[in-house]
Amino acid sequence: MIFIMRRSKSFLQKAIAVVLALLTWQAAALLLNQKVLLASPVDVALRFCTIWTESEFFNSVWFTFSRIVLGFFMALLTGIVLAFLAGRFKYVEIILWPYMATIKSIPVASFIIIALIWLTSSQLSIVIVFLIVLPVIYTNILNGIKNIDGKILETATIFRLSWKKRLLYIWLPQIKPFIFSASSISIGLAWKSGVAAEIIGIPSGSIGEELYYSKVYLNTTDLFTWTVIIIILSIGFEKIFSLLLKFIFKGIERL
Repeated sequence: MIFIMRRSKSFLQKAIAVVLALLTWQAAALLLNQKVLLASPVDVALRFCTIWTESEFFNSVWFTFSRIVLGFFMALLTGIVLAFLAGRFKYVEIILWPYMATIKSIPVASFIIIALIWLTSSQLSIVIVFLIVLPVIYTNILNGIKNIDGKILETATIFRLSWKKRLLYIWLPQIKPFIFSASSISIGLAWKSGVAAEIIGIPSGSIGEELYYSKVYLNTTDLFTWTVIIIILSIGFEKIFSLLLKFIFKGIERL
């Protein structure tokens, strides 16, 4: 009962914060009184009610969503594998260090321009999301592995636990919070970098293309509406993926 009350209180506080933010946005739009510069939340809400009825809406959403999610999962799996190898073998960490440091340092725009030389615009967001998310996943999980208590590992060695048992009962439980943290950060970065890549590459039938033409034609209402759609997709995917991770870890804990 107390847990439910706390959840309700937290939800109410967040709802009030959202309402205050919308009221601030509406007040700013009314004071500025220039739709080209700032569309109001009312205009965006009205446009949101009609935009999904357009023939290309779901195609654009699926185009962008599928590529960003694919790039994210590719980076997630690669980052986990590389982090485990680096945690197990020090020389792997040393070999990977310059690559990860370089990827983290190069601006997203530079990656996009370089990638456009090698790839078609339709493949661009997959590669950019992969490159941006990979070092985040790798670094967080590697830090989690390094934080595993050495005494636990020594005990596992003494009792000659198999690699599989060490993975299931020592490594995964210890790095669980790091995986959740890395995923939460990475999903936001994935959507930001993926959509940015589409705006520069302008692949046909993407959300990035819609944003680009909204800017070209000074259609601020559409620009804000598509931005809201991106936020909804990003938060929705993060919630679903978080539930999936919890389900996977519960399954592992039952083994």
